[in-house]
Amino acid sequence: MLIFNCSEAASKFFSRVHKGKTFSLIDSTPPSPTPEEDEIGDSAEQWLVHAITVQRKHVLLVIHIKTRYCMVFADAKKADVEAFIERFSERWIYGLMRHAGQYDVLQWVKDEPMMQRFEEGNREYRFYKRRHRGAQKHIDEIAWFFQDCAAQWGTLPPDEYSAGRFDAQMNDTPRSDKTRKGYYFPIEEMMAHLLQLYCGCDEQAVQAARDRCKAVQREIYELERQLRQE
Repeated sequence: MLIFNCSEAASKFFSRVHKGKTFSLIDSTPPSPTPEEDEIGDSAEQWLVHAITVQRKHVLLVIHIKTRYCMVFADAKKADVEAFIERFSERWIYGLMRHAGQYDVLQWVKDEPMMQRFEEGNREYRFYKRRHRGAQKHIDEIAWFFQDCAAQWGTLPPDEYSAGRFDAQMNDTPRSDKTRKGYYFPIEEMMAHLLQLYCGCDEQAVQAARDRCKAVQREIYELERQLRQE
């Protein structure tokens, strides 16, 4: 199940006013004060959603609370939940599969059963008006960087591919929080999460995938270093 915890701004984004009355699918009474306290089970995907305005257009920022994996949706349609869910699901799985292909992790991904588990596990969704201080801090940082990039570009990302490249850059940025020691990379944590939850990989297989990803990363850095020297 997808759980979207919405900030005040996101709650307003997903609401509409008709004949003086406000209509919203956001539940203002979540089951518990924090996402971590929900008794839905480990399979629930908890996300935080925030909304900003950039160049007079709505932009949604979504971050996975457990891994801090993020996605940015420019020119979002206000109060259109179905459009958001479709766009969100496609970008999420596309970004993961793209990374798995680039870093030789596909050998641990069994495509058909993985997609079946992914679709079944995320068919239902709920929206709650609820904060998460740690994830909001990271979203604010990403929002600031996105606005700065948009100012330099002179426009918002023109398509999903361009937006996905921005996502990839943010998810390959080291982050830290109070729940773990040292720095971590959101894309690596999300890939491990995907392999465990949707591919049925054990800890040994997940670690092997992590090691392979890091090895490919080193190969890429070395190739780039050699090209710069030539």
